[in-house]
Amino acid sequence: MADKIKIAQYWGAGCGGCDVALLDIDEKILDVHAIAEVVFWPIGFDGKLRELEAMPDKSITVSFYNGAIRNSENEHVAKVLRQKSVVMISFGSCACYGGTPGLANVTNKNEVFETVYKKTESTDNPGNVMPQTHTKVKEGELELPEFYDTVKTLDEVVDVDYFMPGCPPTVNLIALAVGAVADHVTKGAPLPPKGAVIASDKTLCDECKRERVEKGRRIERIYQAYEIKPDMKKCLLDQGIICIGPATRAGCGAMCPNANMPCRGCMGPTRAVTDQGASMLSAVTSLLNITDSESKLSEEQIMEMMMQIKDPLGTFYAFCLPKSPLKRAVTERKKRKG
Repeated sequence: MADKIKIAQYWGAGCGGCDVALLDIDEKILDVHAIAEVVFWPIGFDGKLRELEAMPDKSITVSFYNGAIRNSENEHVAKVLRQKSVVMISFGSCACYGGTPGLANVTNKNEVFETVYKKTESTDNPGNVMPQTHTKVKEGELELPEFYDTVKTLDEVVDVDYFMPGCPPTVNLIALAVGAVADHVTKGAPLPPKGAVIASDKTLCDECKRERVEKGRRIERIYQAYEIKPDMKKCLLDQGIICIGPATRAGCGAMCPNANMPCRGCMGPTRAVTDQGASMLSAVTSLLNITDSESKLSEEQIMEMMMQIKDPLGTFYAFCLPKSPLKRAVTERKKRKG
């Protein structure tokens, strides 16, 4: 057999669950071991960035980059891995869509630092010391990555070959990707077309086995998931619980609805959906009978119904704000005097 392929894995701005997910493929990890050598994986072993930078260009067969781009270190490593890798996979929701870290795009660096280092009850910082990218001490100069105003997706800073959504990606999708690379290396099988999303093109509802009301769907009010005990057989939306399944890509096996919890949209939008949050908001307003009865309802009545949705941003854009047309809140610049 030819030399083993080389794999790299990096953790950007995220929770680290994607790193662990690679180990969840169980016995298939032996298939990976048979064909691959992991050459860079900071969470797995002590690999130095300078060693990665010294590798020949395109010497890494495939890199799995998980996490969003939150600071200059995330971006630098992404660019180095892109330079060193033949195939670059955006691995997990944070890399693909910005994920939960992307919700910080409603604010900016200064407001984040003010809150974290000055205002929270758990902070003991009487000197109001704030992080600096460079700080001189007697031993030398300390350096921290630059914290960005805006959380970005991986494909905003480097060219990405494939996208594998999920929080984290499911075992079957990981095995599918690893198998495709293995077949390409060992059998010469073609890889998927560049830019492909390693998941289904259907919606989550298409693989959810819950019974839906097909005509005249209406709900009287919206519940939080903890407020009622849902019927395991009926569609969660038909029971008044916001489930993002209609605007979300399939491929996870509807794991959350199967566990009686609503989908939060971690697989991202389908190819037919431009804005996952806006699409789902439109679906909910139709269920609340706001669209059809707009001429009969007062503005106060409409607002009262919509106020039943707690945390609209976190509900409709939990994983996709940086990738949506909204991207972030507008930050007004102070006008210069004179």
